Amino acid sequence: MPIVIGLVLHASHRAVFEDAARTLAGVSIAWVTYEHEAGIRPGIEDLLARGHLDGLMLGPVPYAKCRDLLPDDLSVAVVRSAGLDLSLAFCRALGRGRAATPVSIDTFDQETVDEVVRALDLDPDQVACLPYDPAQSVEEIVEFHRRHLERFGGQYVISLRTAVTARLSADVPVVSGVPGAATIRAQLHELALRIQSRRAAALRFAAGVFVVVNRDAAADLDRARVGVMNLLVNTPEFADAWIENRDRRGVVVFAHQALFERVTHNWVSLPALAQAQETLGIRVAAGFGVGASARTSVLLAERAAARAEQEERPSAYLIEDSGVIIGPLSSGGSPLTFTYREHGASIEHLSRGAGLSAATLSRLAALEGGLEGRPISPSDLAKSLGITEPSGRRLIRKLSESGLVSDEGSAQVHRKGRPTRLYRLTIAEAIRGAETG
Repeated sequence: MPIVIGLVLHASHRAVFEDAARTLAGVSIAWVTYEHEAGIRPGIEDLLARGHLDGLMLGPVPYAKCRDLLPDDLSVAVVRSAGLDLSLAFCRALGRGRAATPVSIDTFDQETVDEVVRALDLDPDQVACLPYDPAQSVEEIVEFHRRHLERFGGQYVISLRTAVTARLSADVPVVSGVPGAATIRAQLHELALRIQSRRAAALRFAAGVFVVVNRDAAADLDRARVGVMNLLVNTPEFADAWIENRDRRGVVVFAHQALFERVTHNWVSLPALAQAQETLGIRVAAGFGVGASARTSVLLAERAAARAEQEERPSAYLIEDSGVIIGPLSSGGSPLTFTYREHGASIEHLSRGAGLSAATLSRLAALEGGLEGRPISPSDLAKSLGITEPSGRRLIRKLSESGLVSDEGSAQVHRKGRPTRLYRLTIAEAIRGAETG
């Protein structure tokens, strides 16, 4: 799936950012442009509401205005003008026939200004700098520039703030210090690489061990283990996992780390533990292990499960090969929407209309949650469900006829060959409609 990065910028800077972003492949850009600073927060709220977002790049002003809106797990890059951008601003001033100094500069870091002043052999006493401070108003920045112009007889201003430029440009020459395409491109590439690294980390191999606790009778153990196995196999959240019997007491699950993170709400809680106690009447302890191999992951998961068994209530632990231990994870949180005993009236109703089993539709609903709004091709759908590509195409046709997918156009996945059709699953929306209707 392509990386989705949101870019928040003033409308006048769009061309520069487009130039910077054109060298990125496999990255989809979601644009948020504003004319006035009052439009920043609503624009970002709308961006976050649209759906999946891997990262966000924005300047210090937008960041200060929306910091409280940003999810903790979102990769964020705050655009900073570099020494190159300030040097180019000085060159533009010289090209317009102005002396390099005296000058007043806003928003640049003091260290950057000092470095450029030394490199250009300018008089530091003739250069005034007002570093960025989110508490400063536009009026205060404008007043800073006017004071310096009056005191030193300055001829021009270097500003990064569009609102400041608008206030001063009528009677004071202003040279823009806004980052150029090279600076933006470097920071955008760094953000994309950071996101890719996080994705790779989430795809590390992991294992989970679910152990039945305090069951003495052999027959009870067998029934309890089978019950746990059925619960996990038929739970949509585990649709992409490999599940097998571990021994008479428990079950082992193999999956990518990202799947376990979703199931545990980022290693906070594991509702499946409460589900086992409520529906099966047994107490289950769970352990998760993340390592470089299947063997290491299972060994770590067994250690984590043994630790969870010592708790007085259903709980789980995570142990990574780095030595990190997280736990105990509670059994709280929202219960799983669908269990192996009952898929829910909405799922049953939709499955009959689509000519699919309730279990298949539940797995598709879980897959849709993992995609977080991203489109998927029929072949990728088939791989996720463990079916053949022709079966995946037939499934897409059935979903399309029932209004459970929307056509998102096509993409050229490979340099050669025909473009691949993309579809967005809309099962969750249909479920909500069935519940409210």
